[in-house]
Amino acid sequence: MNKRKWSIAGALFTILAGSGLHFLYGWSGRNTAVGLFSAVNESTWEHLKLLAIPMLVFAIVEYAVYGRKVANFAPVRALSILAGMAAIPVLFYTYAGIVGQNFLAADIGTFIIGVLLAYSLSNRYLDTPALSSKKCVAAGWALLALILAAFIVFTLYPPQIGLFRDPVTGLYGLPPQDAAAVGMLSPTAV
Repeated sequence: MNKRKWSIAGALFTILAGSGLHFLYGWSGRNTAVGLFSAVNESTWEHLKLLAIPMLVFAIVEYAVYGRKVANFAPVRALSILAGMAAIPVLFYTYAGIVGQNFLAADIGTFIIGVLLAYSLSNRYLDTPALSSKKCVAAGWALLALILAAFIVFTLYPPQIGLFRDPVTGLYGLPPQDAAAVGMLSPTAV
């Protein structure tokens, strides 16, 4: 299978798996370990997991199949994930700011656009020598690890800013009863 077909498969996987991750925390009985990798509330930050986590999982499969032979695999994948993640809040806050509210169909559309952008960039640059130096490759792996670590840390200890605020409850991160269950000292209420 060529890289273009891998990108199409990855985009489909990410859209489907990301949609499931929206509900997985609730389906798991609000298991904190599951919440580290799936949305624990309706904040914009938690919705970024829906793109990043499936892309990271799919990248592991791709790396095992063909990625080791692609010098710039890690940096291109890391930057494409970040581009997709950036597109979601930019599109969401832009359209919601213009219209004055958000709509579920448009929210889903921003997610899909973010996924398509990420895989499009990845597909485009994996066949080039861009970012293939040893320093770029090392930075790419570090960035992938940092993305994963950020989701874990900011789920448990979210900054008290709008990106992390659940617009439904006004809370941040794990729901208070779930945060107390893991012994978090950080306040989660407004």
